[in-house]
Parts: sequence; structure tokens; C-alpha cells
Amino acid sequence: MALYPYTLQPVALNLTEAEFHQAQYELFSSASPSFGLSSIKLKEWIIMAVAVVLAVAGLVFLTGYSTIIFWLMLAAVVIYLLVRTLGFKWYVKREFEKQVAEQEMPDEMRQMKLGVQKHGLVMAVPVNQSDMFSSNQMRGMQMRAGSTQQAVIPWSAVKSWDETDDYIFMMFEMKGQQGSQIIPKRLQAQKFPIDTVRQHLLEVVAVKGLNSESLQIPAK
Repeated sequence: MALYPYTLQPVALNLTEAEFHQAQYELFSSASPSFGLSSIKLKEWIIMAVAVVLAVAGLVFLTGYSTIIFWLMLAAVVIYLLVRTLGFKWYVKREFEKQVAEQEMPDEMRQMKLGVQKHGLVMAVPVNQSDMFSSNQMRGMQMRAGSTQQAVIPWSAVKSWDETDDYIFMMFEMKGQQGSQIIPKRLQAQKFPIDTVRQHLLEVVAVKGLNSESLQIPAK
């Protein structure tokens, strides 16, 4: 467990635009299907094996220009493997980066502070940024005024979550409104109890799993 099971006061998130995009890409990478050799189906392996056997047999028993077709068969198998693995991975990554480049991190996340309590995750912003709490995704939260305005996401409101080496992601729903939150694990250096967050999330959703599309902040 972390040094402090819960926070005495909210910790500054200080999420940058680069981290916002990195977090989405890390989640995408962990959730996306494998494009390695293990992703190739048995039927595909059988077809390629037959093609290789025929090509090798042709090269062994035939000579001259008639062997060209067999060299082409071997080349076709190699090209198919490259396209099926590295090619697909490059294409999907490129399309994802196009979508991420069009997204901007919400301004309120730059000044947000996060706290961890037994009853839920505390989100705090300066009063002059408190308009964010009037958005659809914040309606129905328990709120408290002061020099900062706070909203609490009860752990019971979390519908799904996931994590990578650097981030924890959570989706929540309150009174029909959905929201999402990114928690950088670097906050642990500021005594933010990441282990406590994970423990509460496991209690409400035992199986991790979150689609990359879930990180898109709902429109106001």
C-alpha cells in the first residue's frame, strides 16, 4: 500500500497535452488486437505452408525460367506475412494518431486536483474554473464550495477501468451521465495512493477492461 492510504488534501493533476495523448495511445496499444505471428489463423498457416512446399518442390525438380513462378510464390508468402503483421499494425497506429491529433485536452484538466477518500475519488478545481461542474458529465455529483469547488465520484459509480504502466483509466456514470478520468501513476511520488485507487476499483469492477474510445471526454 502507499504511505498514506488516503489523501489529506487533493493533489495537483498537472496533466499536459502530451500526457493526454500518450495516455490514450497506451490504452489503445494495450486494448488493440495483436498483430504478431500469433494472430495469424490456422487456416492461413496451412495455405502458406502448402504454397511454400509447392514452391520448394518446384525449385528442386525444375530448372530454368520455369522456376520464376516458384520464387514468386515464396516472395508472396513473405510479403503476406509482413503485411499481415507489421503492415496492419502500422496502418491502425496511423489512423489512431490521426484521431488523437484532432482531440484537445479539456482546459479544466490543467488545473484539476485529485484526492482519494473511502467514499470516492475527489475532483477539485479553482472556483473560476467551476463551470466544468455544470457540464452534463458532472451533474448529480456530491459538490462542496470553497476556495476550490469539489465533486466526488463514488466508487460505486465506476462502470469500467483499466491501467497501463503509466496510467489508470476509469469510466463512471451518475444519473445517466457518463464521464471519464485519467490518473497518471507519477502522482504516487506526491503521496497520491495509487494502490488505494486500484483496490477500490477492483472492489466494484473485478475485471479490468476499457475501450480506447472511452477516453474521449463527453461533449458538454
